[in-house]
Amino acid sequence: MRNSVMLPFVAAVVLLGGCAETCAPQRGEIDERSYLLGILGGFAEIVRLGVKELALSEVMAAEEMDEFMAAALEVAERNEVQLYRETDLLVSDLYPADIAAGKHVLLVYTGETLHKYLAIKADKDELVRMGSYEGAQREEIARRFGQLLSYPEKVIDDLIARNKSG
Repeated sequence: MRNSVMLPFVAAVVLLGGCAETCAPQRGEIDERSYLLGILGGFAEIVRLGVKELALSEVMAAEEMDEFMAAALEVAERNEVQLYRETDLLVSDLYPADIAAGKHVLLVYTGETLHKYLAIKADKDELVRMGSYEGAQREEIARRFGQLLSYPEKVIDDLIARNKSG
């Protein structure tokens, strides 16, 4: 009796163990779309759980984003988060100025986070309009964006130091 119970268990271990080496995707077999959806799914989960307030997808050309949107919305729905297709990402000293130039990015959020992001953009636009987007006010825009992305202060400091441009 004991051997008859163990035999299926041993067979399963051997079969599954053998498959782990031969059935796993080989390097280059995971397509880019699946990879990007996996990243989006991970970000969506940590936003839903409150680990991050805002997350950003990879930047994409408009046509790529068009093809990506239906699956991205499915990922968002599954994770109970919202998506905002940003065609003009906030440019600050947090990232290189050209990081999303001419590209689209998805903002992953819940609750009022989109309003906070849009308020930061509006504040920056007003500072630029008044000719005072410099110094401490310029740095404050980058800091607010970094905080909305839930970056630790040390990371925000490092990013600003690396990307500050005048």
